[in-house]
Amino acid sequence: MHPLHLAAAAAGFVSSVHAQPSLLAETVDAVVDRAVQERRVVGAVVLIAHRGQVVHRRAAGHADREDGRLMREDALFPLASLTKPLVSAATLRLVEQGRLSLDSPVTWWLPSFRPRLEDGSVPTITVHHLLTHTAGLSYGFLEARSGPYRRAGISDGMDLPALTLTENLRRISGVPLAFAPGRGWRYSVALDVLGGVIAAATGQDLPGIVHEQVTGPLGMVDTAFRAADPDRLVTPYQDGRPEPVRMGLEAEVPFGEGTVRFNTARVLDPAAYSSGGAGMVGTAGDFMRFLLALRGTGEPMLQPATRALMMQDHTGPQAQSQGPGWGFGYGWAVLVDPALAKSPQGPGTIQWGGAYGHSWFFDPVHDVAVVALTNTAMEGMSGRFPLEVRDAVYRGLSLAD
Repeated sequence: MHPLHLAAAAAGFVSSVHAQPSLLAETVDAVVDRAVQERRVVGAVVLIAHRGQVVHRRAAGHADREDGRLMREDALFPLASLTKPLVSAATLRLVEQGRLSLDSPVTWWLPSFRPRLEDGSVPTITVHHLLTHTAGLSYGFLEARSGPYRRAGISDGMDLPALTLTENLRRISGVPLAFAPGRGWRYSVALDVLGGVIAAATGQDLPGIVHEQVTGPLGMVDTAFRAADPDRLVTPYQDGRPEPVRMGLEAEVPFGEGTVRFNTARVLDPAAYSSGGAGMVGTAGDFMRFLLALRGTGEPMLQPATRALMMQDHTGPQAQSQGPGWGFGYGWAVLVDPALAKSPQGPGTIQWGGAYGHSWFFDPVHDVAVVALTNTAMEGMSGRFPLEVRDAVYRGLSLAD
């Protein structure tokens, strides 16, 4: 058991630009401008914090290229997997309150969720397994078109807006696990399952829980499971040549051996189930508030012991969640070996991305947080762009070796 207890509710804080170091501005803006000029990224918002203060911010390119709508710093983005850290934090808040336990079986709250192993046995899946993606679940976009999740019609949380969470959980439970819980690591729909768990444990819906535990206390007024101001919502694009291609209502974007299926109206559709892994919408500024709260700036969102638990590697080398040298904590990758990862970031850096074209990280050693949201999948998440932004930040702050 993990006996965590709730600290006082965190108050929102205001981060502001006190200075714009010229070297940082020059190096980061050069990277952002080049990505837009080379037509790899349509638009982006980048925020950089150092020692708890936002020291550079940039909005570049277009929120909608065809309409000529320029990108704004307060643009709303479908967050995709940036949802996961927020739901993970809400879960840990509930653990602090004694309303949930990390090592208790998921069947305590979802009695019918009993996926089997290939031999027909039903293993125990815990909240810890869901948070760390060690439950043996998977994602359809990691599979070929004929993979078991695709055959079962399982939603990855960004498509099929009319599907209910109850039905999606039934479909997930019907597919054999890839491995026994705790015996491997595989990125998965685990946070969608966790959304069902914490809703059942509290008797509240997931949007209400995340607002009560995270976005409300931190003053993240633009972050929710539905876009409150559609006029500020960016238009999504996907990689293409000679320039990114505007997504239609339905889009299928290659990723690894599979494809990611998007429904671009999902964040506007009240019939869409609230996906704990991919369903939220928000701004770069709001997400920076979240990262600085993890840092402990202002009134902390979680107790120090809880933050340390979230930022700890729970998987070891089996994960390689962002390649060699990376493990996985509660909601994000954790950098274990910077030399092996060939990264300028310090050990203990947490990092993840979002399939609509986002990346972020917090490096506690160098006290640097970066949020880089784009409207271009997949370049903004897994192309050159996030690596170039990362390296420019360390050069600009004179932190690179």
